[in-house]
Amino acid sequence: MAGRRQEAGQSPMKAAQLVAPGRFEIVEVPLPTVGAGEVLVAMQRASICGSDLHAVFGAHPRAVKSMAPGAPGHEGIGEVVESRAEPFSPGDRVLTVPMPGSAGCYAEYQVVGADFLVRLPEEGDTARLLLAQQLGTTVYSFRRYWPAGLDAEGATAAIVGAGSAGLFLLQLVKLAGFAQVVVCDLDQNRLAVAATLGADVMAHAPSDSFVEAVRRVTGGVGAELVVEATGLDQRRADCVEAARYGGRIGFFGLPEHAGPVPFPLARAFRRACTIEMAGNAQLEPGLRSFRESLDLISSGAITVEHMLEPRFSLLHVQEAFEAARDHVGVKTSVDLTGAPE
Repeated sequence: MAGRRQEAGQSPMKAAQLVAPGRFEIVEVPLPTVGAGEVLVAMQRASICGSDLHAVFGAHPRAVKSMAPGAPGHEGIGEVVESRAEPFSPGDRVLTVPMPGSAGCYAEYQVVGADFLVRLPEEGDTARLLLAQQLGTTVYSFRRYWPAGLDAEGATAAIVGAGSAGLFLLQLVKLAGFAQVVVCDLDQNRLAVAATLGADVMAHAPSDSFVEAVRRVTGGVGAELVVEATGLDQRRADCVEAARYGGRIGFFGLPEHAGPVPFPLARAFRRACTIEMAGNAQLEPGLRSFRESLDLISSGAITVEHMLEPRFSLLHVQEAFEAARDHVGVKTSVDLTGAPE
């Protein structure tokens, strides 16, 4: 990797840059300057988050004219090549978890503040450990949705959305001991993955109603925990209907639109729901949830094999985003090492 740094110093680095709504170009730009408290990371792999798709192909794409090179990628893994921050040194493998607004994972090099880096174990497959970034956000969120000390014995959890976040949440509720889990999605292939991960009931929308599926398996009572992982207002409303009286609801997805949105507040009030929203896991002291996620993946407690493909090179980042948008596989990643596809 040191040789890669020396070579990069003689020429600009390559980066993907959004130049128009939904359209990337590969550009050459100077390496970023490393400031005090920062680290230069030679990126090895990055994965596409649902929030990236929201920014690139969002409900109001005209608002996104262009972005800085490397943006909006914030799920990355790489190796330190220059450090102006303790305790990181050249050669350290790191998980990069920058705040999305300042991230640049879709580039050969990225400067990251030391507070947004987690050192990786010396052993472990890069493709698998990369997934600790998104798993970390779901671990952080699940701790809010179902706080420590709550008893899941005999309880039902229901998850709407079986993308990568929803499938991580499925595994977390199974580890927490929920007796049965309902998962709903539009994609039959993702529901098939959910079944292999332990989901008890799969609702294939729109022909299968999420709310009716939950009511059916709970005798009309509703689920103790309902989690939304779609970013859609109607699905958040469905969560209120699927929760039992006094149940807990977790909203994971991004807002569907800017500004006020419709929400069945009166219905949620009458059902005495507890509603939790979780974001900014990157600001958690000590990056606790990301560290826990590395342990969960390394130990095999959380399965990630269904998220390792498809993979695209940086030069094909446009195709990567289109594949992620079109649900080709569960999780799409970008190889930044220049390795052949």
